[in-house]
Amino acid sequence: MLVSERLKRLLKLVPGQRRFGFYRFLPFFFVLGGAMEWFMINVRIGKETFYDVYRRKQSERRYEARMEKGE
Repeated sequence: MLVSERLKRLLKLVPGQRRFGFYRFLPFFFVLGGAMEWFMINVRIGKETFYDVYRRKQSERRYEARMEKGE
């Protein structure tokens, strides 16, 4: 119960409760989404980024679809 009280107190510190209600947290989610997108584009894990893997898989699917059509 101590943790939930601390969390409630922390959430009440975010301004705009009367005017925006629960939606006052939206800017945090936008920033979080932008940070995730930047991470997926720019950070390499091993030799590839998330988008390198995505493009390769998409290309493989197109190739397989063309091969199935050609058969």
